[in-house]
Amino acid sequence: MAILKKIGNLFGNSDEKAVSKLQPIVEEINSWESHTETLSDSELKSKTDQFRGRLNDGEIIDDLLPEAFAVVREAAKRALGQRHYDVQLIGGIVLHQGKIAEMRTGEGKTLVATLPAYLNSLTSEGVHVVTVNDYLAKRDAEWMGAVYCKLGISVGALQNNSALILQESNGGHILTEVERTDAYKADITYGTNNEFGFDFLRDNMADSGHRRVQDSRRFAIVDEVDNILIDEARTPLIISGPSQQNPNEYIKFARIAPGLREHEDYTIDEKLRAVSLSVVGIEKIEKLLKVDNLYDVDNFGQVHFVENAVRAQVLYQRDREYVVRNGEVIIVDEFTGRLMEGRRYSDGLHQAIEAKERVSVQRESVTYATITLQNYFRLYTKLSGMTGTASTEAEEFWKIYKLEVVSIPTNQTVMRMDQQDLIYRDQKSKYSAVVKDIERRIAKGQPVLVGTTDIDRSEIISGLLKRQGIKHEILNAKQHAREASIIAQAGRPGAVTVATNMAGRGTDIVLGGSLDETDQDISEWEARHNQVIDAGGLCIIGTERHEARRIDNQLRGRAGRQGDPGETRFFVALDDDLVRRFGGDKIQSIMSWAGMDEDTPIENNMISKSIENAQVKVEAYHFDMRKHLVEYDDVVNTHRDVIYTQRDKVIDGVDLSNQIKDMIVSECEAIVFDCMSGSVSENWDVPRMLSELGGLIPLAETLQIEESVASSGPDKYLDDILTHLDGIYESFEGTLG
Repeated sequence: MAILKKIGNLFGNSDEKAVSKLQPIVEEINSWESHTETLSDSELKSKTDQFRGRLNDGEIIDDLLPEAFAVVREAAKRALGQRHYDVQLIGGIVLHQGKIAEMRTGEGKTLVATLPAYLNSLTSEGVHVVTVNDYLAKRDAEWMGAVYCKLGISVGALQNNSALILQESNGGHILTEVERTDAYKADITYGTNNEFGFDFLRDNMADSGHRRVQDSRRFAIVDEVDNILIDEARTPLIISGPSQQNPNEYIKFARIAPGLREHEDYTIDEKLRAVSLSVVGIEKIEKLLKVDNLYDVDNFGQVHFVENAVRAQVLYQRDREYVVRNGEVIIVDEFTGRLMEGRRYSDGLHQAIEAKERVSVQRESVTYATITLQNYFRLYTKLSGMTGTASTEAEEFWKIYKLEVVSIPTNQTVMRMDQQDLIYRDQKSKYSAVVKDIERRIAKGQPVLVGTTDIDRSEIISGLLKRQGIKHEILNAKQHAREASIIAQAGRPGAVTVATNMAGRGTDIVLGGSLDETDQDISEWEARHNQVIDAGGLCIIGTERHEARRIDNQLRGRAGRQGDPGETRFFVALDDDLVRRFGGDKIQSIMSWAGMDEDTPIENNMISKSIENAQVKVEAYHFDMRKHLVEYDDVVNTHRDVIYTQRDKVIDGVDLSNQIKDMIVSECEAIVFDCMSGSVSENWDVPRMLSELGGLIPLAETLQIEESVASSGPDKYLDDILTHLDGIYESFEGTLG
């Protein structure tokens, strides 16, 4: 190991090398600072027109980078009172280069995005900044809009069913509602991946040019890039309509599913989230349905209903995979804990869950247009992203998106302590230990953020805390609207916040709590801030290891921002989903053999390593799923590109008559020469040729006489066909216009 370390020191870290190469550009940006500070507000704003003039005169965008970044830095100082650190400049350069900047939580990624967004907006081709939810799209457009407005750059924001643009009002700026087209015409447009993706699909279903809203896809900056390009990428974007299938079928099978028994009637593959019926189960269902053979061609559709009903019954649990609100089943994002309004499971699964929950069963849908997020974002000429955790997925980013990950150094040294996992025998002893640890920490005024993997578990923890009389806030998909305000005060002394996975992502937890109007002066906040620092900073308690190491790292990253102290620890039980699926029983038998009691945890490197190895296996499995999805969609994508390109030409009024004629002529030639090949006419297949040509174009009677066709030969007959084709095409064109 010592030798390897010396070799590593000799050659250096690849990220360090990449960052050191950018240092001269940073120094050049810094050299402009003294000049930009002397500019008046109007002179600063006029820089935008100057930069655009230089681009028109032949300069390239990279030539403008040092001065443009210095101008943005100065605008941020004046508009927000914030100055970009050197490491933030490095992050901005990495984004401009079309790479992923891995920056720790609290390093100011939102501010970093203003640098490449402004620089690339100078081309007037539009920049799209992609956020994880509507709230952040609106917040960031308004917040960072103050910087852009100082520079004369227009800013738009997309929301679900609406669009906004930043306009001047009473000496400030407000977002006002506009047409969606206007939001896209802004120099910089903020929005979620769903809004951008669905607008693309809707544009390609539009029946006229003026109904299309998304002009170009030149440059996108994806915030929380791992969440959007990896976690969300398993679900394609689909625009659909109702099918003719009877929804009552699902209700019938929802009554059957509870009567089936695991191991006896069916088996479950938890890794694949799949259900397999046993021979006994099939016979039981056949009796209930009064059919002889469930897998007969006439009954095969029933298998689909049965398997979905059982999956809905045993694999998809309320307040874990979904919630029921106002008589509607709403999916919960397994990675963020947020509600996914408007999303539905495909292939009848959503209907099966609705039948199980006894809410109105909506009709299964028929797909009108679809695209994977991978293929949508690959439509951009240049793509970049920011996140606190990308290195564990660097291979996937490169293989699918050709995006390089560059880890950006922190502005201040990370002071956070990541403690070793505490491993308990079962859930009960684990939760008991979590509550005791929280009690101990809040007694000394330390704020605690408790991370859970789903809504159900967050409410279990909440119930235990209530029983002990511990005041706390709960942050899961059910409190989506209060998310920002809960997170803003999660750093107050002794505050306890229970949150699903990455709820609150994109908002910083400030030690002492955020400054607000209740603070009479800054000294009150400083007192709280110092009290929390003395108590050890924010403590993160993970109540379970997530399937992806990256999600665990994101949870850890909530503590220790900007050099603050902090501490993190995961509490693990051997009957946790992940551990159970990958060898928890073996570890439990060792603990029993060693005579360990329920309340005594173990700290063991080997067990922690085996849990991490399980995470690597699950990550690899999910990577394969996403890879297969994109490979399948690549085939569809070839067809989609051709159809959408031709459709655009038709809508834009381009004359396609020659192209259509060439396609028909090419097909006619292929049919004639295939059926009349060779010099021996007895070997020609004239009947097949006439049948295939008749399926392509209406044939005149004189062109269908077999003896006449055979005597004329292939060349003469093809000439006759093409002459006939010209007449038909002109006739159709005259009729249809």
